[in-house]
Formats: sequence, structure tokens, C-alpha cells
Amino acid sequence: MTSEARFRVVAVVAALVSSACAGYAASETKSHALASPESFAAITDVEKRSAAIFTELGKVLTHPRCTNCHPAGDSPRQTDFGRMHQPPVTRGADGHGTEAMRCPVCHQKANFEPGRVPGHPEWHLAPREMAWEGKSVGEICAQIRDPARNGGRKMEDLIEHIGKDTLVGWAWKPGFGRSPAPGTQEQAGALVEAWVKTGAACPAP
Repeated sequence: MTSEARFRVVAVVAALVSSACAGYAASETKSHALASPESFAAITDVEKRSAAIFTELGKVLTHPRCTNCHPAGDSPRQTDFGRMHQPPVTRGADGHGTEAMRCPVCHQKANFEPGRVPGHPEWHLAPREMAWEGKSVGEICAQIRDPARNGGRKMEDLIEHIGKDTLVGWAWKPGFGRSPAPGTQEQAGALVEAWVKTGAACPAP
């Protein structure tokens, strides 16, 4: 094969790889996007619009980045497949681990990429009453509306919590090997705000 022929083969392969990567990136961006609150304006029934907005937010709340730290039991989950945390740990009395194995022992103030260990200054498990793992979007909605099961928050507090809290924000910057939550934290916050302003209705359980 001549050098010119080799060059053409390499160029074709490079073009195919580039096209495939671009297509994959586009599909990933599309699949991970969140609809804007304005996109639900055509739903004239306010209660139904509110429920539809929360259903969109549910793409974030049911994502592994959220459910892994809102587990049904006392141990966090890991990876996009929700496997049990390794090494085995439990929440402890305050959600920050037991006395012998506190979360900050491994989880530092930021992601430690060489060890693939996620991190944040307030790394901990959500309280038991805020467990979301295995629940439907409608069930999570009812839970979030209930101050007894949402950390004592008013509806307006949820806008700040989901839209600006930096620990929640980790879900969109989880580090290498972990898929981020859909959309952006700002988009999720906008959906929460629109949901609250339309009456905080819930989709069917």
C-alpha cells in the first residue's frame, strides 16, 4: 500500500471516529437534558402542569447520584448500578458514619481523582426519613412536600436546597467514572421553583 493510500485510509477512519464521537456526545447531551419550566406552558390545567414539572425533576431525584445517598437502608450505594458501598459502612447516629469509620476518613473536601473517591466538606448520608431508593417519582414528591420527611423544610426552602446547595451540586460534578445527574443544578432549581409556584402538585404514585 502506498503512503498516499495509507493516508486516505487513516483519514477515513479518523473521520468515522470523529463522527461517531460527535454523535455520541450529541445523544448524551440530549438524553441528559432537562426540559425548561416554560416548555410545560401548554398544559393549561395548573395542577397537571405542576405534576408534569415534578415528573421532569424526577429524572434527577431518581438518578443514582441522588438515590445512592438517599438509600432505603443504613448503607450508601455506589456506582451507576447502586451496588453496596465498599468497604462496608453504615450511617451511624448522625449520618456521617460510625465512630470507627467516619465518612471524612475517605471522603475529603473534594473529589480525589487518583483514587476515584468522591468528596465534599459535608459528605454524609441523607436521613432515614428522606430515603428515596426504590420509590416512584410520585412517592418521592409526597415525601419532599412533607416537612417531617424533608428535613423540616418549607416548600420555598427546597428551591435553595436543590438549586444551590453545594453537596446537592456534587451530583452534577461527580468525577471520573460516574455519570452526572441530568441537566444542570441551575435547571433543576428552576424546575423546583416552577413546581412550587404552581402549587407543588404531585404525579400519581
